[in-house]
Amino acid sequence: MVYDFHTHTSLSDGELSPMELIKRALVNNYHAIALTDHSSTGDLSRIIQEITEVCDLARAHWNILAIPGIELTHVPPQAIAETAKKAKQLGARIVVVHGETIIEPVEKGTNLAALHSPHVDILAHPGLLSLEEAKLAATNSIFLEISARKGHCLTNGHIASLAQQVGAKLLLNSDAHNEQDLLTPSLTNKIARGTGLNNTARHQVLVTNPQVLIKKLPLAP
Repeated sequence: MVYDFHTHTSLSDGELSPMELIKRALVNNYHAIALTDHSSTGDLSRIIQEITEVCDLARAHWNILAIPGIELTHVPPQAIAETAKKAKQLGARIVVVHGETIIEPVEKGTNLAALHSPHVDILAHPGLLSLEEAKLAATNSIFLEISARKGHCLTNGHIASLAQQVGAKLLLNSDAHNEQDLLTPSLTNKIARGTGLNNTARHQVLVTNPQVLIKKLPLAP
């Protein structure tokens, strides 16, 4: 089974409609998928409403946990806390923050701002995460992402190492923008192995931690 809490649809820069992305994930043996299109403030309400309606329909008819979410992207650090709170109030079950990946000009301070917010669930591709940030993720129970996406994945080993040092929880997500980006059980295991995680740690990242996150959600079965 595959758990994936970071994906994109045609509502932002993805190629597939929300419903088609869910269906293709189902074919790939997904147990759960979160649709987390890019947003800042202006389109927040529209995206969350559309994603919520599609996820409700998919869960009603297919054997997949489709979760409405959002990825706050290039939001000024000072506005992250309030925007994340607003997203949850609008109905987003998962709030992802676009972290300080080394391949994009993300504003410094984004990681820290996200990790201080009680409304943020996942810090995506955090880049060259600091020890202080990793400790904050562990303290505030915010998941750090191991990314399957080209470029963002370059710091996976660093993130995994720091997370293990301080006890922060990791998730492996696709950051999918099309059907080719979707994960498979075999691929998730290979990516996790590539970070240097041992068998026990890989099981925690691929199975235990996703289940912990799901149990926290209002949509938990």
